[in-house]
Amino acid sequence: MNTVTVGAFLAAGLVLSGRLKTETIAGYAEYKRGDTLIVEGQRVVATPSTKVKGAKRLVEIPLGNEVKATGQRNSAGVLVAQAVETRPNTNTSTEQQIIAASNEAEQTWVKEGMMFEPADSGKINKIGDLLESGPYVTRARRIMDRIRPSYVPASALRVRVVKTDQWNASAMANGAIWVFTGLMDALSDDELAIVLGHELTHYTHEHMRRQMSKGTMGQIVGTAAAIGVSQIKNATAQQVAAFGGQMGLSALMTGYSRDFEDQADRVGLRYVYEAGLDPTKGAGLWEKFRQKYGETDKITNFFTGDHSRPSDRIRNIQRQIQLNYTTPARKP
Repeated sequence: MNTVTVGAFLAAGLVLSGRLKTETIAGYAEYKRGDTLIVEGQRVVATPSTKVKGAKRLVEIPLGNEVKATGQRNSAGVLVAQAVETRPNTNTSTEQQIIAASNEAEQTWVKEGMMFEPADSGKINKIGDLLESGPYVTRARRIMDRIRPSYVPASALRVRVVKTDQWNASAMANGAIWVFTGLMDALSDDELAIVLGHELTHYTHEHMRRQMSKGTMGQIVGTAAAIGVSQIKNATAQQVAAFGGQMGLSALMTGYSRDFEDQADRVGLRYVYEAGLDPTKGAGLWEKFRQKYGETDKITNFFTGDHSRPSDRIRNIQRQIQLNYTTPARKP
């Protein structure tokens, strides 16, 4: 039987009532605060009756492990777990293939010094030049290094800045995070951290691997192989051949399901909070997006995924703030 200290038991709040809603959260163990484990951005505690599978105690679960916890929230918004399952996060063959494809695409952009996408008639649409140094790069990389959880090494992430007036950011499965200068110009550091935290979650929670069907995976692998073809001598033609295909480059970037986009919002707020930044700026951030793009949230490039409408995102973020962030952000 799992045991906890008296302090942790008190933190669990009042005795659970059958009238309370049972909730399941699934993600990764990313922070420990005393007897509290942070999973999917949510605080989780155990009681003496909590059943823990895969570890002796809740707080002994290693950071980076996959965790599924079922329980009920107390009045402080903490999930009091009735059952917890955990297992190490493994690198599957599918994930390795997706990462290889992402590496090829990233390297092509870096080599050409610009981000682009395939267009009709064998041409390409340039999105913007890549910046390798300067204030934009310094700012974005500083914030990313501040918000990344400790179990993710700095060497696993590469923040790439694209010079363009567009508002966007995106993530690849290989740890490449892309952010546009137009968006950076419009946001404070707290707001930019929320955007980067959202994209970082796509990487840490392996959304690309989890969303890939077998058929889509075959197309991705084909794209990875095509990028390296040596028989095409013209560099531009080689790039178009590599990225054209049935899926195109967008398959390596986003297009995540709404569930994954909403999870990225939730977990991204936790990254911001643990870094000592202000997650309560999230509602204002998405109000800016609503004013710029409207309720349909259609960003006019190929990165668009199945996001909730801005109004829904604002409500979801406000709920997360009420559950988790009523106290000031921690100072690192």
